[in-house]
This record gives sequence, structure tokens and C-alpha cells, in this order.
Amino acid sequence: MSDNLQKFMFENAGVRGELVELPNTWQQILSNQAYPPAVKTILGELLAASALLSSNLKFNGTMVMQIHGDGPVKLMVVECDADMNMRATAKLREGAVIADDAGLADLIHAHGQGRFIITLDPNDKMPGQHAYQGIVPLDGDSVATVIENYMMRSEQLDTKIWLAADDHVARGMLLQKLPMTGGYESDPESTPEAKAEHETEAWNRAMALGGTLKQSELLTTDIETLLHRLFWEETIRVFDLQHPRFLCNCSREKVGNMLKMLGEAEIKTATAELGKLDINCDFCGKLYTFDQVDCAQLFVASTVVEGIETPSISKH
Repeated sequence: MSDNLQKFMFENAGVRGELVELPNTWQQILSNQAYPPAVKTILGELLAASALLSSNLKFNGTMVMQIHGDGPVKLMVVECDADMNMRATAKLREGAVIADDAGLADLIHAHGQGRFIITLDPNDKMPGQHAYQGIVPLDGDSVATVIENYMMRSEQLDTKIWLAADDHVARGMLLQKLPMTGGYESDPESTPEAKAEHETEAWNRAMALGGTLKQSELLTTDIETLLHRLFWEETIRVFDLQHPRFLCNCSREKVGNMLKMLGEAEIKTATAELGKLDINCDFCGKLYTFDQVDCAQLFVASTVVEGIETPSISKH
């Protein structure tokens, strides 16, 4: 099975949708880290949600979704760029004990301090341009609810999301209400009130049909079958399939620049104690080793390039 994202549109109904299935990307992420079952479920749901939201962005850059927690899980991060290259990781607190049935609130919002963050980071920033970042409280008891609430607050868009993940696949569906387009709007006899009523009826019908989707069905049914099963009575326009994939953009240069941000004195102390620094990428697990000569050379160069990984120094 391949990784697929299918966009579709309800004809003359002002509703768009997406379905995504990520067996390969999800398996690659799970092969790099061992997570408790509850963490896997939520990280997989966040991965599927990231693909659903990223596919509609009209910019050349990366969308980063983060959940910062005050529970046993400190951080979850999913990145998806304009080419649908994806990666994800989660960081647990030391000694964290996590029940298999723990929910989002238990893992991340234990003391009410959880935060949901979306960052839109353009690849080619103009001078003085910064990444856009939206930060909101963790409002909801599931990843889907948190994102629905975020979309309503930030974009004023009615959005409904269904998400599911297990050991094998991460999947999701999105429905979104849009301003009315097409033949109905062009009807000169239609009034604003009639248009509004038509939009509401179309959205309610789409929600009712989507509401029949069970999580077990989402996990086990391919996109084509789901689309037909849920919306066979509707006139649906489908678009070309997109194919998300796992790709980590870590590099020795980026890790080196993160080491430089720690400061020369701290790096000298660490290399004197450990002999060398071994840094594993949190996303893909790749090992980068810097000996004392490598570290000394870091502080000879004057150019610092922004990095993405926070290095974790270990002794081997």
C-alpha cells in the first residue's frame, strides 16, 4: 500500500474534503523511535492531521505542528513541506509512566498548561520576514478537536476532522465549509438568504454523512472505498492523488550549527569529559559524531546557519 492523499469537492455545495492514508511514512517514523501505545496513537493522529492541513497551503515552505505538554509527554512535533515530505517525533519526560489508554489530556495537558502551535516557515524569506506562528491553549480532548477549534479561531472556517492511528497506519479525513461557488451562486434569482440556507444544508448533509464514519472503519478501509461508501449519493469531483512520504532533512552542518549555539565553553567542557560528542537526530535516528578537532573547527568559521535539531549529547 502506498501513501496517498485524495482531495475532493462536493459540486455546487461549498464543501471540500480530503482523505489521507500514511502506512509507509508512519512505519518509517515508528522504526526510528519506540513509543508507548498511547503516544503512538496521538502522534499518528497528529501526522495525519498535518498532511490534511498542509495540502491546502499555497506557499513554498514547511508547516510545523507542535504540542507542548506539562504531562509525561513534553513535546510532539510533525513537519510537512510543500512537497508533502514529512517527519515526526515525540519527547517524553524522564521516567514517564504512561498507561496504554491514556488520552491527550493525560499525556500533555495534565496541569492545564498544554499548548498547540502551528508554524508556517517559508523557504525563501524576504529580508526581515519571519515565520508565521499561531499559539493557542490546548482546547479539546483529542487532536481532531484541538485542530477544529484552532481553525475556527484563526481561519474562521467550519472544519471537521476524523483521525485514527495504530501500529500499521495513520489515517484521516477532513471536511471544510467554503463560501458558495458554482452554478447556484450564479443564479440571478437566488437571494443572499437562499444562498446561506443552501450552504448550511449542504454542510449539514456532508457532516451527517461524515459522521457515519467509525474509527475502526477509517483504520481498515482504503481511500477509494471510503469515498464511495460515504458519499455515493453526492456529486463529487476528485483531484489528482498526492503522495506524502517520509523525509528527514537533518545534516551534519545543521547539527554543527546547533552545537555552536550551545557556546564554545560548554562544548569544550563536554568534549574534555566525553572525548567526543554523539548526537542522534530525534526524527530519523541518524548519528552524528564530533570529536575534539571537529568541535574546535566549529568555532573557527564565522557563518552560523539556523538549525532545527536540539542536540542530545551522549557517551558511547
